[in-house]
Amino acid sequence: MDTESQRTERRTDALSKERIVEAAIEILDAEGEKALTFRALSARLSTGSGAIYWHVANKNELLAATTDDVIARVVTGTIEGVAPREAIRAISLGLFDAIDAHPWVGTQLSREPWQWAVLQIFESVGGQLQALGVPEDARFDCASALVNYVLGLAGQYAAGARLLARETDRTAFLGNIAARWEQLDAAEYPFLSSAATQLREHDDREQFVAGIDLILSGIATVR
Repeated sequence: MDTESQRTERRTDALSKERIVEAAIEILDAEGEKALTFRALSARLSTGSGAIYWHVANKNELLAATTDDVIARVVTGTIEGVAPREAIRAISLGLFDAIDAHPWVGTQLSREPWQWAVLQIFESVGGQLQALGVPEDARFDCASALVNYVLGLAGQYAAGARLLARETDRTAFLGNIAARWEQLDAAEYPFLSSAATQLREHDDREQFVAGIDLILSGIATVR
């Protein structure tokens, strides 16, 4: 194929970092982190890898940029006319849904505790705690409790993405675990034995919200 033919196959519009990030997210969502290579990205964007390297130095930087993009969409959403407590719940649920939709985000958030995406989460939650009237000397502790809870979720999803096949059936998976809990000695494991039915039937999102509400109830006592 001659050079002119190669040029006509390539996109004529200007390549931007935003377009690179968007394409990378599409690959990550469809095929996972291992599939994200600069060769695959070049093919999707119909451009050379050199053009991508102009905007992004390496895969780590690209993963950070994609995670920043996903998290920014959650924490910069306008929450007008909403009380601070409900705003915190909305932000937390937004983060849950984002990590649920993009499990690779959980992996990235688990890699480095003070990356830009985590700072965005802290700033968003901290601002709402200030509006809620939490004293300044308690605000960082309260924000840490909320953010660490969210990052714990991220870690769980990251582990799940590493250990389980993408097509794993959640109901069957939880059913198997619950069955093992039910076989435990009730005298030695009274809690797990009694919680087996709840494990089998629980909704991850509802349980996550319950945890947020518990933390917010504790924060209310600080005020």
